[in-house]
Amino acid sequence: MSDVPELTVLAPEPSEVVDALRAADAAYGVLPAELLAATTRLRWLQAQQAGPPPGFYYPELVAHPLVVTNMRATYTDHVAEHTLALILSLTRGLPRYVHDQARAQWNPDWDPRSVTPLSEATALVIGVGAVGAEIGRLLAAFGTRVLGADPRRTEAPGFTDITPEPEQHLPTADLVILTVPHTPATEGMVDARFLEQCKRSAYFVNVGRGPTVHLDDLDAALEAGELRGAALDVYEIEPLPTHHPLWHRPRVLLTPHVAGAGPHEAERRYAVLVENCRRFVAGEDLINVVDKTQWF
Repeated sequence: MSDVPELTVLAPEPSEVVDALRAADAAYGVLPAELLAATTRLRWLQAQQAGPPPGFYYPELVAHPLVVTNMRATYTDHVAEHTLALILSLTRGLPRYVHDQARAQWNPDWDPRSVTPLSEATALVIGVGAVGAEIGRLLAAFGTRVLGADPRRTEAPGFTDITPEPEQHLPTADLVILTVPHTPATEGMVDARFLEQCKRSAYFVNVGRGPTVHLDDLDAALEAGELRGAALDVYEIEPLPTHHPLWHRPRVLLTPHVAGAGPHEAERRYAVLVENCRRFVAGEDLINVVDKTQWF
C-alpha cells in the first residue's frame, strides 16, 4: 500500500487464502470461522461496512483476541439526507401523489390529516449515533421537537431529551425514526408490542438495519390503522419479497437499501482503512473499534 509503505498487502487467489492468513497480522473483509481457525497471528480485522451482514460476529470471532473495526460514520450525511427526504415525503402526503402519477390521475383534493408540519411535530430518534444525531440536527432546523433514545448518549445538538430506552417517548412521537445497528439487543426490537405504544397518527421510518423490525407486525399495524404511514430503506428480508403487502400500502415509501448512496463513498472508506493501517503499523489505537459482544 503506497499510502502506508511499511505495510505489505497480500491479495491471494482463493486457493492461496489459507496460507496468506497464516502469515497475516491483519485482514480486510469477512472472515468465516473456518478461515479464522487457520490464522496464527491475526490481531486486527477491518470490516467493509458500518454494519456487516448477519453472521459476521459469530461466537469464535467474538471470543478471539483480535480487534475488529468498522466503517461507521463514512456516509452519515447521505443517510441523514435520505431520511429527511423520506420524512418530508410522508409528512406532505407524497406517496398518494406518486400512486396518482403512475395512473395519470389528477386529484388535487387533500385530507388535512395527510399533512404534518414539521414545525409542529415531535420526532423520536432511536439510536443517537452519528447518523441519528445528524437526523436530529436537521429536523431541529425545521422547528421539530426532537427526542432521542440511546443507552450510550445523553445529549446531542438539537435534541430536547435523550433517554436510554424509547418507551417513555413513543406515545408522544409523531415520527419514530430507527437508526440502530443490528445487535443481539436490537434484533426484532420493533414488534407488535412496540408498535402498540406508538401514536395512531405516527409515521415510522427505518434507515438502520432490517433485522431490527418484524415486517409482518409493521404491516399488521398499518393495516389496522395503528400507524399513519411508514418509510423503509432496510428490511428483515432483502430483497423484500415481491408478494409482500408492504409494496402496495398506500402510505408507505420503500427504497432498496440505498440511503448511504452518494458521492465519495469509496474515498471515505479508503480513508478509514488507510488511517487504521497507519495506526496499526505504528502501534497506535485504531479508530472505529467495535465491541464484538454488541456487534458495533
